[in-house]
Amino acid sequence: MRELRYHEKKLLKKTDFLHWRSEKDDREGGVMRRYHIQNRDDYKKYNLVVGLVTKLAHQLRKFSPNDAFRAEMTELLVGRLYDLGAIPSKKNLDLCEKLTVSALCRRRLPIVMCRLKFAENVREAVTFVEQGHIRIGPHTITDPAFMVTRRNEDFITWVDDSKIRRKILKYNDKLDDFDLL
Repeated sequence: MRELRYHEKKLLKKTDFLHWRSEKDDREGGVMRRYHIQNRDDYKKYNLVVGLVTKLAHQLRKFSPNDAFRAEMTELLVGRLYDLGAIPSKKNLDLCEKLTVSALCRRRLPIVMCRLKFAENVREAVTFVEQGHIRIGPHTITDPAFMVTRRNEDFITWVDDSKIRRKILKYNDKLDDFDLL
């Protein structure tokens, strides 16, 4: 390799190509692989939401414990996060400060499908969602980034005309001739 010229040395003075640091200790990549997040912007949004929630929880801690505003806002914040399924109970503000990106990622539709045994692995669940085999209530969902609330978790089913649904019913000997029409 040739020796760098003066202006090149000036530009690259603070750059060390031999000992460069990886960004964020590869936590982002690990979370994206584990939860099969295909769009990096989704991870960024989850990270932003977690940052805002922890910041809000920290700001609420600054109020006195007897303050009515703090009690009302704490109840709203904890209630919303509990309804989403990001925290396990409605106990206190400590759970909001310890919120992680993984807690939000666990509420994505493919992850919930794996937990409910609709699919064996996350990649398969993502494929089912993208192909339009899953519905929540009356709506067909094709976005794997769909966040499933605790209330919606019970309404996850196969689309009526899905080949996978028909195969499952046939396997369980519950296929009705009327369904074939």
